[in-house]
Amino acid sequence: MFKIISKQILSSNIKSYEVHAPDIAKNAKAGQFVILRLHDTGERIPLTIAGTDIRTGTVRIIFQEAGKTTTELGTLNIGDSIKDFVGPLGQPTEIKNYGTVVAVAGGVGTAEVLPVIKSLLKAGNKVITIVGARNKDLLILENELKENSTELLIATDDGSYGIKGFVTTVLSDVISKEKVNVIYAIGPVPMMKAVSNMTKELGIETLVSLNPIMVDGTGMCGACRVTVDNKTKFACVDGPEFDGHKVNWDELISRLSLFKKFENESFENYKHNPECKCHKK
Repeated sequence: MFKIISKQILSSNIKSYEVHAPDIAKNAKAGQFVILRLHDTGERIPLTIAGTDIRTGTVRIIFQEAGKTTTELGTLNIGDSIKDFVGPLGQPTEIKNYGTVVAVAGGVGTAEVLPVIKSLLKAGNKVITIVGARNKDLLILENELKENSTELLIATDDGSYGIKGFVTTVLSDVISKEKVNVIYAIGPVPMMKAVSNMTKELGIETLVSLNPIMVDGTGMCGACRVTVDNKTKFACVDGPEFDGHKVNWDELISRLSLFKKFENESFENYKHNPECKCHKK
């Protein structure tokens, strides 16, 4: 069992936990993730490692309550425990001095980009971070992102904070002024696809972090397969980061929708009777 040491509410449906998992904290690197299971009949879900503290042996996870398991996870409090917490999984981000790196994040991807930009900045890069959200209330971790970026730019769809518009608009402006060596994008799939399509035309290397349907996290089940450069890859062991110019985005979007009907049914059952064990699956 893995105990929750701290809990923060970052926005209306985004929460941050520090979980006591010393072995993971000691070995995790930027870009890696964990797979957790709340109880014996729970589903396995992947969550990016948003930070670690070797001194306290804790791993930070940040998640949005979007479905049955994340909503149930959000009901836990300090002192509660998670049954399974496995990691670090996946290939870490390749950290080196590229020159100028632009990190583009949207939604809860803001949390996932944090350890990456922290490591890139430490490696001597100029790090320009672009964060997008629908409105000001949905922005998270602004101060931490600012501390770990050379420059932080914020875009909101409604213009309630920062620049009005999408991250691609801001990115286009940055590229027109800077010689950008690498772009790192993480967030909603449509956003990563849009960034990749734009930078492909410009010939700028672009890395994306994919979060397809995932079960065992070891490459055995094949659920997380994606097509990259016309080859089958498994996000859990080959990724989660890939060349955004080579990802088959349409196939990924299609596969992500395969179990929406069942996910929605499970979520509705949980909402109506959260204590019923038959719905904890």
